[in-house]
Amino acid sequence: MYVMDRHGIAAAHNASRQDVVDALVVSIAMECRDDLLEAAVVLDALALCQGHGSYLSRPYQDAIIPTPRDVELRTDASDVADELVRHDLQYGTSKTGDIPAPLEDGCTDSDRDAVRVYARREWITRQERWPGI
Repeated sequence: MYVMDRHGIAAAHNASRQDVVDALVVSIAMECRDDLLEAAVVLDALALCQGHGSYLSRPYQDAIIPTPRDVELRTDASDVADELVRHDLQYGTSKTGDIPAPLEDGCTDSDRDAVRVYARREWITRQERWPGI
């Protein structure tokens, strides 16, 4: 599928059809966003089943002690939600607005919670607009 998308973009570019290039790029960006949103929500739901708690710090430090699975899962959920935040900031694809700041080294647990809440809010809005998806 992506090969065909790239072929279409290249053909439109060679034909000097910037309008087609722009439309195709937006379409690919939205497909990428859908993938990020779905992954973020699935990981978040799994993390919520494990309860609430802490996250691994940023930057990650290798530790001799194994990381508890619930902490690792919450951290993964926030990292994928962070990718959604970064995507929405770059492409302007947020449906709800009020995008939290992307996660940085030294971020707090509340920063990580904020990106997960954002992903949930985006998912709920998507479901309200397109029931059954």
